[in-house]
Parts: sequence; C-alpha cells; structure tokens
Amino acid sequence: MKHILFDTIAAIATAKGEGGIGIIRISGDKSFEILDKIFKLNKGNEIGNYKLRYGFIHDNNKIIDEAMVVKMPGPRSYTAEDVVEINCHGGYLITQRVLELVLKNGATLASKGEFTKRAFMNGRIDLSQAEAVIDIIEGKSESSLDISIKNLRGDLSNMIKEFKKTLLDITAHVNVVLDYPEEGIDDPIPDNLLSDLHKVYDKANELIISYDKGKLIKMGIKTAIVGRPNVGKSTLLNSLLREERAIVTNVAGTTRDTIEETINIKGIPLILVDTAGIRKTDDIVESIGVKKSKEIIEKADLVLMILDSSSEFTKEDKEIIDFISENNKKVIYLLNKIDLERKIDISYLKDSDIIEISAMKNIGISDMEDKLYEFITENQVQDTGEKHILTNIRHKTALEKTKVAIENIFNTIELSLPLDLISVDLKEALDSLGEITGEITSEDILDHIFGNFCVGK
Repeated sequence: MKHILFDTIAAIATAKGEGGIGIIRISGDKSFEILDKIFKLNKGNEIGNYKLRYGFIHDNNKIIDEAMVVKMPGPRSYTAEDVVEINCHGGYLITQRVLELVLKNGATLASKGEFTKRAFMNGRIDLSQAEAVIDIIEGKSESSLDISIKNLRGDLSNMIKEFKKTLLDITAHVNVVLDYPEEGIDDPIPDNLLSDLHKVYDKANELIISYDKGKLIKMGIKTAIVGRPNVGKSTLLNSLLREERAIVTNVAGTTRDTIEETINIKGIPLILVDTAGIRKTDDIVESIGVKKSKEIIEKADLVLMILDSSSEFTKEDKEIIDFISENNKKVIYLLNKIDLERKIDISYLKDSDIIEISAMKNIGISDMEDKLYEFITENQVQDTGEKHILTNIRHKTALEKTKVAIENIFNTIELSLPLDLISVDLKEALDSLGEITGEITSEDILDHIFGNFCVGK
C-alpha cells in the first residue's frame, strides 16, 4: 500500500566535486510542476515520460546551464512517486545552483537515504532490498557485489516469504485447533507441516552459519602484516599495492604507526595492515607502535608473519610466533629476501603454511597471491555458488530469534505442553522475520539504516 508523503524532496545524487555529469534528483507530487518552471526544451513542447530530453535550465528566463532531463511518473520510478532527474554539467558550483533553484521552486532538501526510504515506505522494495542498495554502493569486491545484487533482486526477501508462508500455514492450523476444540483434532501440527517447519529451521540455521563468511566477504579480511623490525613488512605492502605507500629504509623501526590499505585478491577484499616492527625498545613512540601491533594481531582474521630468510631465527621471531599462537590466529609465514643467501632455520615452523618471496625483487608475489586466495577460500570464504550468504548482522540476529522460537515449538510438541505456547512462539518467529523485511521495525531502526546512506540516494 502506498504511503502518502506530501513534501517534494530534492538532492544532488552524484558525488561532490568536478565531473562530466551532475545529477539532481527530485521526488514527490510537485516534481513535474517544478521541472516545468525551470526547464525549457531545445525543440518541441512535450517532454514525455521515461525519455531523456535536451534543453536548458533557467531562472526567470536567465539560462543557468544546458541539461538532459527525464520524467518518471510513479509508481514506475525509484521511489514509486513522480521523479525527475536533471543531468547538468558536473561542477560543484553549477550542481549547487541548479539544486538551489529546485528548492526555491517548491522542493525541500532530502535527508540521508530519503529517496530509498520512500521506495521502502511506498512498498516498491522491502527493508532488506533497501539495505542492499547501500551494500552495492559500498561493495569492496565482486563477491560482495554479487550477494548485494541478489538481495536487491529479492532473493533473501523471497526466502523469508517462503519461511513466513510455512509459519502462517501452521498458525492457521493451530488457530483452528484452539478455536474449535469440538472438532477433536489431536495433532497440534500435522506431519507434513511439521516437516516443512523443520526445513525452515534448517534453512534459517544455514543462513545464520553463513554470516561468518558473509561478514568477511562484505567487510574484508583484516590481514595483519607482522614481524620484527626491518624484515620487509612495508616493502611487501608496497609490492602488493603496486605503489610506494609505506616508507622503506634500512633503519629498523621506521614504521612507528599502522598503515591500512585494501587490496582485492580474485574477488575477496583483504584489508592489509602494515604494523610497526615488534621488539623490545626504549623508544617511547616506537613502543606505542609495538603495543598497537599486538592489538591488531588480536583483532585480525589472518596474520602474515614475515621472516628474514637472510638472517638467523631470532628470539624476537619466536616471541611473535608464540604471541600469534596464543591468540589462536590463522597465520601464513612469509620467508622474505630469498634473493639473498639463506641463513634461517625454520624447523620451529614445522607443519605451518610457508611461502618464499622477495618483496624487494618482486619474486614470488604472484604465487603468494594465488596461495593466499587458496588459503582464504579453504579456511574462510568458500565459493558462494547458488547458496545464499548473509552479510548483515541485523538479519542474522532476527533469524537467531526465529530459530529459538521454532526450537520452543519443537519442545512444546515433544513435551505435550499447552497448544497456546505454540501460538505465542509462532508469532515471535513471524515478527522476527518481519524485522528483516521491515514489516515489524521501529522508526529508530529505520533512521539508523537510512542514516548510513548519502544524501541523494
């Protein structure tokens, strides 16, 4: 059902700064009226619908810019309202002038995410699809984009609808049993419906379990590059980034703070954190960096521990390895400087994943990336294939509540408890699923979700 939103909103929909095109988006009942006031076709009198038309933006007959405009009557538009998009030149000043002209002629400035919120409020998309929009905008990898596009397309929504249909069928049966005891129906839930409920439970549980992988696909795998000073951590970071991002010198302890960059390895984002070399030091600034390096190891999803193959295995190396082990971290050991004479004894690293490289000479880097991908897919992120993966903690939390409610239903049946309890748990499960799609959601949650959007989306 369409919600009536009386005000007409407008905002710049493209990123700030200079560019070829700047887009001003308008949505609401006055959109077409505002366009008629500020736009004149170069030729003809009829703009038409869903067609880009060329003309001029003017203020009291003074031409401000040339533009291409498109009219999209609701509900066949992004917001399901009457929408206008003005494509003008992309400079900061000109887009701002056109926006101010639109506001002067009757629109109000849109808040963050208000266009997408209206699409949700007007029933064009549900809340999980609205969240997919920002996930697409913020996507860090091909894998995360694939999942987000599936969500925008409605894959998760359709799955939730199937869950709800099963629960509603069971609710209808339970209500008949409760309302008409004289019918003498002994089965609280028939076998066929109970089987369907088990399927919902199993699928919901699969989605919950998938979140750990989904989080890594969406947010990236936090990867700490660690080692004692001057083993080549910053050189490796620069080599992976294909640019000079970190300072590289022969002076041990050059990196005093952490440097964070994101790379993409075959569709999986790795958030690389180049840490300060870990060693005992009297230098106050360096010691702060060492402390921060240990904190980053504790928070990392994966650790790349660099060892200098051209020098002997040291007490500092052992202490770092032990610290990684104590924190139960997944680790890959990189033997760096293999272009130099080898002196290190790696017997301490038996049964460990070891890759030989020269970060300075760019030897083994490509092989290292292949092995990194292989390691990640084997241990962290499997190929998603046709299987749906959760990437949103809000969805996971709602499904966990659904799972608990269904477990309560199973217990009620097993213990032959009053049927009213099943009715209560069915409602809890349905409400929890409704939180995912937005049917059961507080205004505070909506404000939080759409507040993460940019203005103009």
